[in-house]
Amino acid sequence: MAFQLTDVVPWGRTFDEYAAMFALDEVDRSRSILGCSDGPASFNAEALQRNVKVVSADPLYEFSVPQIRKRIADTAPLVAAQIKENAQDFVWNHFKSVDELVAARMKAMQAFLADFNTGLEQGRYVPAQLPDLPFFAGTFDLALCSHYLFLYSEQHDAQFHIEALRELCRVAQEVRIFPLLELSGAPSRHLPEVIDALKAGRLAAEGHRVVGRYLMETRLPRVRCPTLIISPAADPHAHPVAGKVTAAIAGAELVEVPGGMVPFPDQMPEVFAATTLGFLDRIMRR
Repeated sequence: MAFQLTDVVPWGRTFDEYAAMFALDEVDRSRSILGCSDGPASFNAEALQRNVKVVSADPLYEFSVPQIRKRIADTAPLVAAQIKENAQDFVWNHFKSVDELVAARMKAMQAFLADFNTGLEQGRYVPAQLPDLPFFAGTFDLALCSHYLFLYSEQHDAQFHIEALRELCRVAQEVRIFPLLELSGAPSRHLPEVIDALKAGRLAAEGHRVVGRYLMETRLPRVRCPTLIISPAADPHAHPVAGKVTAAIAGAELVEVPGGMVPFPDQMPEVFAATTLGFLDRIMRR
């Protein structure tokens, strides 16, 4: 069973983990940093001790220490149980066991709770939620978002991610997101649309919706030339319908590529080229 959560849960990480996830070097640590959706991480508290300027923003900060502590107590056993059930899907290089991981998370969250009231008064913790942040444009040099955007792709659609990332780009000169995976461990289903939207501007998302409204079903049977359907098996958009597309075109061949994702030709160019050339060779020999 894959890792599953129906809602965002508090789960704290440390400064050293942030430094590793976001490759924070000495130059980065001298910059003004926004930690967006930090939750109960000890990143801010530890940053203060290291003279690193960090402001954390999260809707969790609307609540009091006792309320946050109760939320942690209620959800930590659920998260720990899911980690144990899916331990084979984790890389155990940093932590050697589930118990060690959970203990580190609880320690980080206790450090956050001890710092929260003081940090709230000092303005280091700001109650706020994407995609609307209460900061002026360019307030921060660097914005970090850990284990929220893309991780909860089932709970938040592509448009939310587009708006959230535009907002982060508005308030910070540079934005770093980690990870780009969903809770299942697969690349986020929203990545292609979000990347297109950020590259092309506000009209890109509409392009995806236009394609979604295009009815190919009535046109596919008109195809009469030899046809190869290459289906990257990890593509959550195209792979589920590849069989239907193949069946609709007379004589079409379907090749499924394990591990292939969007954009497949760029991700696995050798496999794409070999598959295409093999198909062309078979056609020429007919």
